[in-house]
Amino acid sequence: MQNPLGRSLFATALVVAEILVASPARAQSQAGATMAAAPAPAPAVGATAPDFKAVATDSTGKEIPVSLAALHGKVVVLAFYPLDRSQGCTAELNKFRDEYTTLFGDGVVVLPASVDSLASHAGWAKDAHFPFAMIADPSGDLAREYASAAPTRKYFNRTVYVIGRDGKITYEDLRFGALSQDAYDKLAAAIKTAKSTM
Repeated sequence: MQNPLGRSLFATALVVAEILVASPARAQSQAGATMAAAPAPAPAVGATAPDFKAVATDSTGKEIPVSLAALHGKVVVLAFYPLDRSQGCTAELNKFRDEYTTLFGDGVVVLPASVDSLASHAGWAKDAHFPFAMIADPSGDLAREYASAAPTRKYFNRTVYVIGRDGKITYEDLRFGALSQDAYDKLAAAIKTAKSTM
């Protein structure tokens, strides 16, 4: 006659052994998942900018397909910002508008991008008379390519990239100061340099 207590202890020992054997694999799997969720590093200055296809809109509400490949030969300013009509974003995009000619000038395509919808962009662009189209990136896919998506928030970090005529990144500011004149001065210098090369 078998001892029920002995069977119970044996079954418990088997379960404990299974946990001990499985734990390293489980820990490794969890570590892999954590690493996969980590944000990608920012593309480096001098590297080829990640190509993208997106949809933008202007003050007329027209949907405009944009791709980096189609802009080859132009200087591109890709500016990620948190949210339409928020205080810092309004200051930044108003500055882009007010100093458009001196800050950017001919041969430069300015593309602000946020999680906001095309309708939100179009309404703001119309009210503020923005002279540039704005990218809607609700999925955050484009922002992640450029290390501009904030992982714990539903909006983007304020970052600015200058992409040269050859498609390479010539300048990046991963903490662009919307209220800092120094940030705009550095951006203007970077654009001037990018326009003079290639």
